[in-house]
Amino acid sequence: MQLAPYRSVLRIPGMRLFMLVALVARIPTTATSTALTLSIVLDRHLGYGAAGGVSAAFTVGLAVGSPLLGRAVDRRGPRPVLCLTGLAALAFWSTASLLPFDALIPAAVIGGVLQVPTFGLVRQSLAARVPEEQRRQAFSLDSMAVEVSFMVGPALAVLMITQLGDAVSTMRAVGVTTALAAAVMWVYNPRVTAEGQTAAGAGAAGAALAHPARRGWLRSHFLLVLGVATAATTVLAGTEVSIVATLREHNQVSWAGVTIIVWCAASLVGGFVHGAMPRPLGMLTLMALLGALTIPVGLAHDWPLLALALVPAGLLCAPTIAQTIVAVSRAVPESARGEAIGLHSAALTLGNALGAPLAGAAIDHSSPAFGFASVGLVGTVGMLAAMAAITLRHVRRPSPATPPPSPPLPTPLTRTASRSPSIPAARSAPDSAPLETPAAAVPAPLRSTEPTANGASGE
Repeated sequence: MQLAPYRSVLRIPGMRLFMLVALVARIPTTATSTALTLSIVLDRHLGYGAAGGVSAAFTVGLAVGSPLLGRAVDRRGPRPVLCLTGLAALAFWSTASLLPFDALIPAAVIGGVLQVPTFGLVRQSLAARVPEEQRRQAFSLDSMAVEVSFMVGPALAVLMITQLGDAVSTMRAVGVTTALAAAVMWVYNPRVTAEGQTAAGAGAAGAALAHPARRGWLRSHFLLVLGVATAATTVLAGTEVSIVATLREHNQVSWAGVTIIVWCAASLVGGFVHGAMPRPLGMLTLMALLGALTIPVGLAHDWPLLALALVPAGLLCAPTIAQTIVAVSRAVPESARGEAIGLHSAALTLGNALGAPLAGAAIDHSSPAFGFASVGLVGTVGMLAAMAAITLRHVRRPSPATPPPSPPLPTPLTRTASRSPSIPAARSAPDSAPLETPAAAVPAPLRSTEPTANGASGE
């Protein structure tokens, strides 16, 4: 394990300030789901089913809006997008508690579409700031920062609601802090292109090179990365639901927060180790292990054992997500990176939307242990199938055909060459100039006409 790569990343000019700004700007975004759910349950006195419907509508908006806003960042830069989404967030979260429930669902969709793209913008800027050989360490730091944000944001939302007695003030606080985060990012104006290319890109606005066609990068490898991202958050969302269900079955719900903090702390450690390893595990291997180690977690029956059982899978959470972001940054050209990272964010959102109901259905029909097993099995089987497909594709790939050897060309002989039949003449010489034989000449029968195999192997 080596710490030097982390030091080299943090020595990049402006990197430490950027990571601090990104950490603070993400906290309001992580509190949105908790604030929205508790607002429906506590203030409107509706059930969790209604709260889930509004959250699902907001999630649909996030999935639709992430690639659209990413494409807008690619074309217009971050500042216009931050201005629009910051104002939209302030409007939605300040008025959502005043809307009737029937109007809240379509408003939640619009609020999700125009959610401030803090996560995607930070990752796009990281990919532009950091050289490719250091991106694994940079995105490992980013994944650890995300874990810290998710440990702080929802806890602050719950604390505010319990202290203030209602969720209206908390909803408005989320709106104000989200708009402030957008304003801070607007002032900071994160760079989304590599240094030295910004001016060139601005001067060539509208050129085909600046906006490559999707068919050039939206291919099977990129779709596989999106599938891994979806599978990862499916496992994580299902695990979170299963944790609460397991502790509730044993009357230990009050320990859910501590258990989840242990799980997140393991993810932090795993992300740090992943970035420091000289030869890390691959994306598919990480995902398969994450699913496999989640399956047996449900065998624990009280919170200390459950927290310990979550540690092995927790160690793989941040590395798996980080490795998918690294793969996205490498798979697409820089001028399309915003849209690609937006699609990656949509894939993460889709996994969150799938994981909770999948685990919930398994829990309702059997027990909380099957909640862990169901999402873990989906992740493991999916990645093993992907590995098998990739291996089969490599096995079936035809080897490059070896061209047949070309027949030797007839060599014209001069008077001098004809005196030495074992030495071919390389070129004809005039009658008045005798052909000199090189000292290192090789006899013709020993000279091979077989083509070399250097560079002929396919990948």
